[in-house]
Amino acid sequence: MSKYCFGIDVGGTTIKCALFLNDGTILDKWEVKTNTENGGERILPDIADGIDAKLKEKQINKAEVEGIGIGLPGPIEENGEIACAVNLHWGRKNIEKELGELTGMPVKAGNDANVAALGEMWKGGGKGARNLILATLGTGVGGGIIVNEKIVTGAHGAGGEIGHALVNPEETVACNCGNKGCLEQYASATGIAKLAREALEKSDKESLLRNREKVTAKDVFDAYKEKDELAGEIVEKFSTYLGHALAIFACVTDPDVIVIGGGVSKAGDVLVECVQRHYERHAFPVCKKTPIKLATLGNDAGIYGAAKLILSR
Repeated sequence: MSKYCFGIDVGGTTIKCALFLNDGTILDKWEVKTNTENGGERILPDIADGIDAKLKEKQINKAEVEGIGIGLPGPIEENGEIACAVNLHWGRKNIEKELGELTGMPVKAGNDANVAALGEMWKGGGKGARNLILATLGTGVGGGIIVNEKIVTGAHGAGGEIGHALVNPEETVACNCGNKGCLEQYASATGIAKLAREALEKSDKESLLRNREKVTAKDVFDAYKEKDELAGEIVEKFSTYLGHALAIFACVTDPDVIVIGGGVSKAGDVLVECVQRHYERHAFPVCKKTPIKLATLGNDAGIYGAAKLILSR
């Protein structure tokens, strides 16, 4: 019976790797530089080399390994193919087949945000849940949806792309995806900074946010904690958009818990309180008391989720 598994989280600059016991205990972690030269041709071989070296170091036989789970920045189809991963300079590629051939072990691939959601459900802020929505608020807004312990991937691998839900039909500026009025334009770190710039331009109220060279999302929440009135208006707007969007997704998936991660979540409990209030206002009655919690795994969510991905295949 297998005793070990590997969890791999591929980012644009760094690949995070971990050797796990099948109960979720991390035995070792290491990182590999993401080599995107020549169309990213070395990415999978570099991962395979690192895994092989770790097996030799720990004197583990491949027969003792359940397999390799891997999270990647792009939509992953049911057959293990990725249509495109711009940050990795890849076109269409079958990750599961190629990495499986390189390592001689089973491989299961998933979108990085979906995989992070699985990690938070297994060992993080959603531990004990079987149904979960994860919203990651960073430079953009990522997300993952778990139903009955399974990732919602959809027909094109785009399930859980909550950052591109339409929340403002009146928006005239395009999102990075090409549409207008996406949640990402208001609930990401860059979106909150944009809301702050707009508020400062339109208002003459005194604020801790004035006379700064560049207002960040952190500045907004720090000022909000100091009872700054203008910051309060910005946080209220952000919370309205995010709470409303989460209520729509909850109406579809009925989660046990909603987890918020990413850099913006470092604002802590005040963020949860604001979003929860707007979420409850819009949520379907039986979903109103669904708790909103902070993610707890940080940058390790991807490796935990990748390990769970292979264990649950």
